[in-house]
Amino acid sequence: MADKNNELSVPCHVGIIMDGNGRWAKKRGLPRKLGHREGAKTFRTITRECKKIGVKYVTYYAFSTENWSRPKDEVDAIMDLFEKYLDEVKDFADENIRLRFIGDRSRLNESLVKKMDEVEKESAGFDGMDCFLAINYGGRDEICHAVKSIAEMVKNGEIDSEQIDEKLIEKNLYTAEAPPVDLIIRPSGEQRLSNFLIWQSAYAEYYFTDILWPDFKPKDLREAVKAYGERNRRFGGV
Repeated sequence: MADKNNELSVPCHVGIIMDGNGRWAKKRGLPRKLGHREGAKTFRTITRECKKIGVKYVTYYAFSTENWSRPKDEVDAIMDLFEKYLDEVKDFADENIRLRFIGDRSRLNESLVKKMDEVEKESAGFDGMDCFLAINYGGRDEICHAVKSIAEMVKNGEIDSEQIDEKLIEKNLYTAEAPPVDLIIRPSGEQRLSNFLIWQSAYAEYYFTDILWPDFKPKDLREAVKAYGERNRRFGGV
């Protein structure tokens, strides 16, 4: 899809790894949790920009299954930030943005899970753009979850093992209602997926930048989308 203002070739589904919050704060002599607070502001700005340029699905890596190993005070601050943000997230209602959450909720606070459920229900009818937040998410964990679900179906006689194919696996992923990822954006200088959307990004284009997430601006998103539009996606063909 092209944006009439600057003729961007816009990906349908963008995955964003929100990386560099802690380093942003450290560079300024601030507590790491303040970096996460600034990162949350960037999330709101970039989500609106995604919708503005015509992105239909955007998935953010907010908290991974490995992030529990961080200092407890930092983890607690991130969880508190999630809850406070969900109290304010109704701002997106005026913009017709549907919010959904992917990941294992079993380890999250009951109050946070309740708010996540409420937000999903309240925005279920919005169709301007789908925004997924990956909280306590890991790509390998997601695939294990899908495999267990399918194994249970085989055990119960609902399907035969011969019926297991890529489509069935995709239907049992957290992102079952979203198309494959077209573009993965990772700021902060790191150049890896870090267990994010492993299955969904099999044919995604990657865009890496040294900009730390709190400093990532709409112009940087457009630069990433511009780079995406200049690539030749062959999907294994010639």
